[in-house]
Amino acid sequence: MFVPHSFGLALLMILTSAICWGSWANTFKGVKNYRFELFYWDYALGIFLIAVALAFTMGNTSNDASSFLNNIRAADRSNYIYTLAGGAVFNLANLLLVAAIDLAGLAIAFPVSIGIAMVVGVVSSYLLQPRGNAPLLAAGVACAVIAVVLDGKAYGNLTRAARPVSRKSIIICLVSGILMGLWAPFITRAMTQGNALGPYSVGVFFTLGALLSCFVWNVYFMKNPLVGGPVNFGEFFRGPAADHMLGLMGGIIWGTGTVFNLVAANLTGVAVSYAIGQSAPMVAALWGILVWKEFQGADRQAKTLLALMFLFYLLAILLIAKANTVG
Repeated sequence: MFVPHSFGLALLMILTSAICWGSWANTFKGVKNYRFELFYWDYALGIFLIAVALAFTMGNTSNDASSFLNNIRAADRSNYIYTLAGGAVFNLANLLLVAAIDLAGLAIAFPVSIGIAMVVGVVSSYLLQPRGNAPLLAAGVACAVIAVVLDGKAYGNLTRAARPVSRKSIIICLVSGILMGLWAPFITRAMTQGNALGPYSVGVFFTLGALLSCFVWNVYFMKNPLVGGPVNFGEFFRGPAADHMLGLMGGIIWGTGTVFNLVAANLTGVAVSYAIGQSAPMVAALWGILVWKEFQGADRQAKTLLALMFLFYLLAILLIAKANTVG
């Protein structure tokens, strides 16, 4: 299987994962009058299909023990269960995050949820797999959290008067963030304990767990949505082909980033790859600034906050990268 043999290549793959994680939501912006619960079925299928495709190509380049097919034959059954569970936990967190964005706006939901997720995910993953320099890693995570807060404040300057923030939306943000941080330890365990799963195997079973859990989580939210009225499967099948394709594309983008992050973690450790990958809010902010013109006409304070956000994210990446090389 293909794995990076230098930290530079691993870092490039992690940064690519951050770009993918910060970009997939643009596909949802392309759909019109199509509920996210419906879009999500195509998205979940897309993340699974790309994980399988990468496993049978990049993950199966040789016939040694590390290749995808040989690895899934040899791995402990418990590691399959942990990986499937990680996918289900991620899926619930992601659905709650989108509901929180609908309720509170991107300004509040994304920074709060991802900031909490980064702290929970990095700390718990490091406890399971203590790889890298702990003080530098902690400093890098702190800088990334500061960057997320600055991102939220910058968006808040634009939307403060647009919508009130309810207690319900904040609670959903908090729950989403905790769950979003908890899938990483499941993956760390599956990749490090006993007859471990390789990164491509983890990618397949993680995304399979996400897809299968849609029949629990997404069906529930279709009947009991946190935002709007109930929807049914008939509306999914009546959806335009273009909307279905955008959903698949969104899943393929996110799934590619996830597999790249897992493959890089084989060298760097999950804590490092997960932490740098969570610079996705910076990528999302770039899309908002450069493509969607969300900050057109922003005041000087908002622009200053944005500049500081990028500075702290860059510092976070440098510190976390350094934590790997000196740890």
